[in-house]
Amino acid sequence: MVYSNLWILSLHLLILVVVVVRVLQRPHREPASRIAWLVVVFALPVVGIFAYLMLGETHIGRRNQKAMLAELEEEHYSEYFVDENADGSIGIPSRYVHLFRVGRSISNFAPVTGNSVQLMQDSAATIDSMVFDIDAARSEVNVLFYIWLTDNTGVRVAEALKRAAGRGVICRVIVDGLGSRMLIRSRLWREMGAAGVHTAVALPLGNALLRPLQGRVDLRNHRKIVVVDHEITYCGSQNCADKEFMPKAKYGPWVDSVVRMEGPIARQNQILFTSDWHHCTKEVIANVSEPLQDNTTASVVAQVIASGPTLRHSAMEEVFISLMFTARYELRISTPYYVPSQPMQAALCAAAYRGVQTTLILPARNDSKEVAGASRSYYAELLEAGVDIREYVGGLLHSKTLTLDGEIALIGSANMDRRSFDLNFENNVLIYDPELTQALHARQQDYIDSADRITLEQVENWSLTRCLWNNSVAMLGPIL
Repeated sequence: MVYSNLWILSLHLLILVVVVVRVLQRPHREPASRIAWLVVVFALPVVGIFAYLMLGETHIGRRNQKAMLAELEEEHYSEYFVDENADGSIGIPSRYVHLFRVGRSISNFAPVTGNSVQLMQDSAATIDSMVFDIDAARSEVNVLFYIWLTDNTGVRVAEALKRAAGRGVICRVIVDGLGSRMLIRSRLWREMGAAGVHTAVALPLGNALLRPLQGRVDLRNHRKIVVVDHEITYCGSQNCADKEFMPKAKYGPWVDSVVRMEGPIARQNQILFTSDWHHCTKEVIANVSEPLQDNTTASVVAQVIASGPTLRHSAMEEVFISLMFTARYELRISTPYYVPSQPMQAALCAAAYRGVQTTLILPARNDSKEVAGASRSYYAELLEAGVDIREYVGGLLHSKTLTLDGEIALIGSANMDRRSFDLNFENNVLIYDPELTQALHARQQDYIDSADRITLEQVENWSLTRCLWNNSVAMLGPIL
């Protein structure tokens, strides 16, 4: 018995040493994160080790990592990254060129002009427009959603794809293995396949016991992509679900923002979808980017920025920080989740300190109490810097938007938290177009008009219990 206990203790100590070494050697990790994980591992020797193996490392498994890194290096994709326009020669003012260079350095897409962009009025209008475009599709429809439910919206889009497949249009669908697990198990998913819609699951959950060896279960494909006939694409925050999402949830309805774009920018979302499709199915999609007729009346400059754990660490965070430091007059941001790194928090405060009218719009009632608490732990510092914080009361503000000096807009799937920056595969679009930016600015004003203003006095009067909760959950941020 003594020898048996000694052997178990020795094995545990060996595993503990190995995990501690991994914590200390893991690249791209802040010192605070290393300290937090060491505390967890030592304080909870068994649970802490298991938690670290499940959640402590940002990896999707060696096979997935190797495959996804190679996707855009394949010969069948590389030809579509030829830069037809040098930076600065397509109508981008010199003061913004560096922003598009940051985007180009992440996912290799150059800014392209000749686009038209329309901000969808609301969630219902977005789905109506998507269904209309799918019904009008001539050759190909590609769709990717993180969450796809079997509610009214989910069924409508699925039926449109089934109709399109029935008339000979090639239809492909990718859904995330966790976010769309209910759809994957449903009859609707099987009916789509039977109707000729090609389906694939991104990052399937697999065997729960083997999951730590295959990668973190919470690394997800959070992208939202719709591409029709290589010419039309959608980008924004909306999933394929009713805005009520879950009618019994107290935080609904979900409020989203989506843009519909026509022009060369659709090719970039097409390539991004193609990369994900190749990873999921090993199938190469031919004719990724067919030539489009020049549209001399469309002049919007746009660029797709894709990010994920297989790309540069915290790439999307770099985009947000670059935008914050570029602001000269006004910066408006809406996001459902604000759990920043220290550099991002400092960049947002710096914008306000140098006189930029800086507004941060968040939901008053969040679907995650932990995220809401963590977000509010940053309020005092932001308010002291002069940031105008508004909490939207018309539902769960899920819209991820940024407008800069009335000319630059960023919209897409990425939240302003470490999950989006370090764990999720995301897609945003960076746009230079004063008209579109003003439309998005007006949408943000609608959010502000339906929001409560948070003051420093309010925050300073929060109860001790509330402050302890906010600061305690914020401490979990570095553990990600």
